[in-house]
Amino acid sequence: MAKAYEKIADELRAQIRAGQLGPGDRLPSEADLIKSTGRSGPTVQQALRLLQSEGLIEKQHGRGTFVRRPRTKVQRANTRHQWEKDRARAPEQQRLETGATEHDTGLEVDDLVFHAAYREIEAPKEIAEAMGVEEGTALVERSYRTRYSAERNPFNLVTSYLIRDIVKGNPDLLDDTKEPWPGGTGNQLYTVGIEIDRIEERVTARPPTVEEAEELGLPPGTAVLVLRKTQYDTDNRIVEMSDITLPGDRTEILFTTPLERW
Repeated sequence: MAKAYEKIADELRAQIRAGQLGPGDRLPSEADLIKSTGRSGPTVQQALRLLQSEGLIEKQHGRGTFVRRPRTKVQRANTRHQWEKDRARAPEQQRLETGATEHDTGLEVDDLVFHAAYREIEAPKEIAEAMGVEEGTALVERSYRTRYSAERNPFNLVTSYLIRDIVKGNPDLLDDTKEPWPGGTGNQLYTVGIEIDRIEERVTARPPTVEEAEELGLPPGTAVLVLRKTQYDTDNRIVEMSDITLPGDRTEILFTTPLERW
């Protein structure tokens, strides 16, 4: 037998799915729900928490509770890497027309809001070991955030690391005002004579930190995927490494593996 809070949640869920409450619509206040259902405050609050955990509603501080708008889905396929490598040597005008986020979402360049911030750091032990360099090696740490202009939260959280001595031959690669860079990291590395040979990606899942959940706008209970992407050049050197935090409620990772014929 359904509990009282489940009955309230069922009724609101049915209204949302039937379109009686559409994306962005405000739900009745807790006081109104208490009055209309004849239930206690804690019961109504538990019903709302259930719907929030399902990603159907969201609370906006000082405004109320709203039906959550479906967010743009991101499909990240491993075939994107060859697409990126092919684009690295394309003419600039062609590189300016689209980027990896547009490739993954189907959006256009003008749909996106992009932010980048660079800083130089000394490689901490964990990063140094992962990149195969000495601890304290000078790195360029790059932070990227890209979001759809109609949404408040970025598609993911990206922190990228370049070895400063490898890229210093092109001073523009040390300047975050040059972002977004047409052709992305592949073209940036190409400008200093580097060809990517292979890319390794490791994916794990975990609960988000409080800060990640807030920045990504995650419903309670939603996990994040953490992808470490490592790029090797044709001399088998690690030339770039990225840590990418992907929201579990809007990300699909697609692996396509061609098999040799018998």
